[in-house]
Amino acid sequence: MDWGMQNRLNKLIQKDGKAFFLPIDHGYFQGPTRCLEKPAETIKPLIQYADALMLTRGVLRNCVDPAIDKPFVMRVSGAVSVVGEDLANESLVTSINEIIRLNASAVSMSVFVGTKYENKSLTNLSKLVDQCENYGIPVMAVCAVGKELEKREARYLALAARIAAELGARVVKTYYCAERFEKVVDGCPVPVVIAGGPKADTQREVFDFVYDGIQKGAIGVNLGRNIWQTEHPVASIRAIRAIIHDAFTAKEAEDLYNQIITGKTQQ
Repeated sequence: MDWGMQNRLNKLIQKDGKAFFLPIDHGYFQGPTRCLEKPAETIKPLIQYADALMLTRGVLRNCVDPAIDKPFVMRVSGAVSVVGEDLANESLVTSINEIIRLNASAVSMSVFVGTKYENKSLTNLSKLVDQCENYGIPVMAVCAVGKELEKREARYLALAARIAAELGARVVKTYYCAERFEKVVDGCPVPVVIAGGPKADTQREVFDFVYDGIQKGAIGVNLGRNIWQTEHPVASIRAIRAIIHDAFTAKEAEDLYNQIITGKTQQ
């Protein structure tokens, strides 16, 4: 592996082989998402606990201090919205020159396997990989399901993840599924990180799927709404980080979460 590629991946994936990404890119198709209306305020108390941010170039330029000592994954696909005809009809919206100019540690884009726009999104992934490999920049493929959340089952997720890896993605972000998630990870020859999806009903539900996903081979998570839309975002991110980097169980993470919100542990 090229030095530059390995160096960038090392900034994202920590020495323990695990990774915790905090995405704040939701506005690219959702607009001013609840609790993300002012991204700079949202990330201020959280960023120290994440290994990297995931965001668009617009939010990066306008909401993130250039002095920040934290790598970031730049979202480079979009040009769709929740009120449009089809979320799967994404295009590449950021040039390789812009990616380099803004010093991205990696880039991400969504692929929509099994949709009307499957060929377009997978072709775009291939083109992005070609461009980024020339400069040692990792591509993270996001296996998206759009509004069809019922697709979050092992057979489909394994198919999408493997195709993304076959086309050159260095990391794959995909959804967790309770049954046979190890099938998804085992069939993907590059590291897998778990997407958060819609906000869960309880914090314990989040801790459970993060723990189970890590046990079944995922290297980490890419969680946004299940952190910054919660009642206690700092407690949430610290507890999830403990699962990823300190080998906490879901129960231990829940105990830590409760200790933080009751002030029984140091903030």
